[in-house]
Amino acid sequence: MKSKYVEAAVYKNEQISDCVFRLSVKGSFDVKPGQFFMLRAWGQEPLLSRPISVHDVDDEKITFLYHVVGRGTQIFSKLREGDDISLLGPLGNGFELDMLKGKVALVGGGIGVAPLNYLYKKLSMNEGVEVSFHAGYRSQPFGLECIQGSCSLLNIATEDACVGEKGYIIDYFEPKLYDIVVCCGPEIMMSKLIKKCEAAGVPILVSMEKKMACGIGACLVCTCKTKDGNKRSCADGPVFLGSELILND
Repeated sequence: MKSKYVEAAVYKNEQISDCVFRLSVKGSFDVKPGQFFMLRAWGQEPLLSRPISVHDVDDEKITFLYHVVGRGTQIFSKLREGDDISLLGPLGNGFELDMLKGKVALVGGGIGVAPLNYLYKKLSMNEGVEVSFHAGYRSQPFGLECIQGSCSLLNIATEDACVGEKGYIIDYFEPKLYDIVVCCGPEIMMSKLIKKCEAAGVPILVSMEKKMACGIGACLVCTCKTKDGNKRSCADGPVFLGSELILND
């Protein structure tokens, strides 16, 4: 893990859906799927950097998806090609690809599809792994550009029924069809999916999305409850076995 921020230049920053942007930063980065970076594009204020998961990586850039929800992400949305941005990372444990064998289901909710895109890209390179993707949104889907047309099975559900099935994606998801499930999305969605997987006897990995101040395990802002006590989502996660987490319904 790198312990200092590095400066880089924005490659591209574009709005891809309502309040959702795709930000690419120039440079070569060695990143595991599921890891994240702390980003900032300002001086002293806002005080805290923003944790953003990695959406994609190639030879010349790293890409993030972010949802504009506050002052920091509003500043990100104004960035243009060539603007400076500071990055700390990669941070967190990421997904262990050796655990993901056979029939693998990736289940994303909203902006939670972001880290699953890069995981899908990596898994698709492995022989003996069959990946399906299940994505849920309130309305128009986003972040599926690398998956559409290449994934053997892509299921989409939207709450307003504008695309795919109407309602929540986990209502249409059957865990027993898979050897292992991976999920990232709202905590209530992950909690319900963990219970559904446990009932089916299927292991599940989840990537926690928590507010963070430091990203390196010092501030404890991102603490989550587990059966082994409190753990830090940034340093001990963000990827956990679903069976070890205690989540609110």
